[in-house]
Amino acid sequence: MQKINFTKRLAQEFKWSLQGTTQAVQLLEEGNTIPFIARYRKEATREMDEETLRRLAERLEYLQNLAQRQEEVIRLIGEQGKLTEELVKNIHKAETRQEVEDLYRPFRPKRRTRASMAREKGLEPLARLIADQTLTRGDLVSLATEYLNSGLEVNSVEEALAGARDILAEEIAVDPVLRGLARKMFYKQGMLVTKSLVKEAEIKLTPYAMYAEYQEAICKIPPHRILAINRGEKEEVLQVKITVPEAEIITGLVQSVLTNPASIGAQEFKEAVKDGACRLLFPSLEREIRKALTEKGEEQAILVFAQNLRSLLLQPPVKGQVVLGIDPGFRTGCKLAVVNEIGKLWEVGVIYPHPPQKQGEKAAEKLQHLIEKWQVTAIAIGNGTASRETEVFIATFLKEESLNLKYTIVSEAGASVYSASQLAREEFPNLDLSYRSGVSIARRVQDPLAELVKITPQSIGVGQYQHDVNIKKLSQALEGVVESCVNTVGVELNTASPALLQYVAGLSPSVAGAIVERRENKGKYRLRKELLTVPRLGERTFQQCSGFLRIAEGDNPLENTPVHPESYQLAEQILALVGYKVEDLSEKEKDIRIALGNLDIKETAPKIGAGIPTVRDIIEALQRPGRDPREDLPPVLFRQDVLSLGDLTEGMVLTGVVRNVVDFGAFVDIGVEQDGLVHLSQLSDKYIKHPLEVITVGDVVKVKVLQVDLARGRISLTMKNVE
Repeated sequence: MQKINFTKRLAQEFKWSLQGTTQAVQLLEEGNTIPFIARYRKEATREMDEETLRRLAERLEYLQNLAQRQEEVIRLIGEQGKLTEELVKNIHKAETRQEVEDLYRPFRPKRRTRASMAREKGLEPLARLIADQTLTRGDLVSLATEYLNSGLEVNSVEEALAGARDILAEEIAVDPVLRGLARKMFYKQGMLVTKSLVKEAEIKLTPYAMYAEYQEAICKIPPHRILAINRGEKEEVLQVKITVPEAEIITGLVQSVLTNPASIGAQEFKEAVKDGACRLLFPSLEREIRKALTEKGEEQAILVFAQNLRSLLLQPPVKGQVVLGIDPGFRTGCKLAVVNEIGKLWEVGVIYPHPPQKQGEKAAEKLQHLIEKWQVTAIAIGNGTASRETEVFIATFLKEESLNLKYTIVSEAGASVYSASQLAREEFPNLDLSYRSGVSIARRVQDPLAELVKITPQSIGVGQYQHDVNIKKLSQALEGVVESCVNTVGVELNTASPALLQYVAGLSPSVAGAIVERRENKGKYRLRKELLTVPRLGERTFQQCSGFLRIAEGDNPLENTPVHPESYQLAEQILALVGYKVEDLSEKEKDIRIALGNLDIKETAPKIGAGIPTVRDIIEALQRPGRDPREDLPPVLFRQDVLSLGDLTEGMVLTGVVRNVVDFGAFVDIGVEQDGLVHLSQLSDKYIKHPLEVITVGDVVKVKVLQVDLARGRISLTMKNVE
C-alpha cells in the first residue's frame, strides 16, 4: 500500500506520468542500475533521464525512511502508554522528518532536568492548575501552599511556583505547534550575525575579513557564505550567532497559549512561556537552524562539485599523441614521464631547472634528448608548486630550440594521492613514487576519464568547500557522477583498467578485477558474451553492464556501439530495411549513415515491433560506431608562449580555460601564474542565478582583463562584450 502511495506522490512531485514513475520505481526496487534504466528502459519509464532517475531514487529512499521513522515513533510513544488516535493521525500526516521529530519531542526520554526534578517533587498538578486557566477566583498562593513538603524539598510557595513554571517551560519548548510558530519567525526575521574574535590587523590577512562585523538575513544568505562562516567559526576566527526579535516572538507565543488573561495563574503562565522560550526553545532552534543552513550549504557545494567533476571527467581526450608529462618541483626537481599514444610508460627522468640547483642547460639537454628519442608530440605540465616557473622554462626552451611543440597546463589535483595508492603500486611496482605523478599528468591529457577514475573524487579540486561537507553525502554524489560519466562514454573492454571497469553499471571492483584477469590469461575479448565466462559475472550482471562495454576490434561490429545485446536482432532488422548487413558497418559507415538518416523512425518502430526511443537510439549508434561523445566538446587548449602578471593590461583579450566554477563566479587559467576570476555579474549580458547556467569546467573561453592587482596577485576578468 505504501509503495502505491509513494508512486503517486512521486509522480506528482516530479510531474511525470504515473505509469512511467511506477515502472521507474519498480525497476529500481528490482536492483537495476540507473545508467541501465536510463539508457535501455526508456519505453518503460517514458524516457526518464538519468538525472531525474537519481533524484527519484533519492526521494524514494527519503520517503521510505520517513515511513520507517513514523512507525518507530508510534511504537516508542505506544510503549509509554501515551499514544492517542489523533497523535497517530498527525504522525502519519507528517511530510518531513522534522515534523515527525517535533511530534516525538515531548515524549523523547530526557536527561534529568529542572522540569523532571519538579515532577519528582509532586508539582505536576500545580502546573496543570496554572495551565488550565479556568480558575478566575481564589488565591494562587493559597493553592501553592498545599504543595509544600519539606521531605521533597518544597519549602516555600515560591519554590512550588518556580517548579510548576519549570514544568510548563519545558512543555512549551517541546510543543510542536509553538515550536513551529517560533521556527517560522526565526526564518522570517532571523539574522546570522558574525563578529571577529581576532584583532583587526589579523583578520585582514584571512579569507574572513568581510565577516569581521557582518549580518545577513538567514532566509537570504547564499550557501557558499554559510560554509565560509562555518569554517571561520571552526578556526576560531569568527563568533557566530542568530539574532531574532525575541520579545516579539515571546508575545506571539503568549498570545497562542494564554486564552484567559483573567485566570489566577495568568502571570505565572506568562513567566513560564518567557523562560521556556529564552532558556530552552530559542537555543534549540538556533542549533537546529544552524544545522539546516549548513545542510543547505553542503547540498549546494556538493551539487557544484558534482557538476564541475562531470565537466572535468568528460574533457575531450587528446588521441594519438606521445606525451611528456611534467610534475613540477623546486628542490626535488621536475619529474618527467614519457607515455606513448595508448598511455604506456616509455621512460621517466628528472630535471633541475629551478633553484636551488639551477641546472637549466642540463635540463634543456635532457628534454631535447627525450623529445627526439621518443618523438614527443605534446607536453603536459602539472599546475602545482613550481608550475609557473616550469611553464616559463618550457616556453623559453621551445622557442630557443625552434621546436614545433605545444604544451598544456593540467590540473594535478589528486596526483600525489594516486602516486601513493595501492593501485599505483600495482600498476608501477618498480617505479619510485615520485615519478608516478608524472605518468598520471601525461595520461590525463590523453584520456582524462580513464586516469581520473583512479583517484578518489574528493581529491580532485574542482569544488567549493568540499572539505567542509558531509563526507558520506559527498562520496555518494561523486560516485554517482563518475558512474554516469563512465557509462555515458562507454569503456573499451580490452584496454580498460579495473579502476575504470568498476564504474561500469552492474560491475563491482572484484568482478572488474576478474574481467581483467581473464583478459590477461586468455587474451582479448572477441565478443561481449565471453564475459559470461568470468567468475561471479552472471546473466543479471551481464544485462546491466554489456551495453556500456565496447570491443573495437571484435567479431561483431555491433559490439563497438552502445546497442545492447538484447537489441542486436532489432539492429539487424533496421540495417536490412536500408539494404545493409551488420558486417557492412566496418567498411560502409558513411553510406549507412546517409541511408539511416532517411529512415522515418515513427514508421520504422512498429515495423520491427520496438518502441520509438529504442529505435532512435539504435539508429544513432549505427550511424557512428565507435563514437566517443567527448569528441563533440571543445578541444584541449595548447599553448606555445607564456605571460606574466606584469604583461597584463586592462582591456586585453585572452583565451583561457575554466579551471573551477563556484557560486560567485568562475576561475579561468589565462596562462599566467594566477587564475583570473570572472565574477557572476561578469559572465553574461543576461541575468543568471548561477555560473553553471553559462559555463562549465574545461570550457575554452575568451575573456577581457578588467583589473590586475599585482600586490595581492588577483586578476578580475569579464566575458561580457568580448570580441
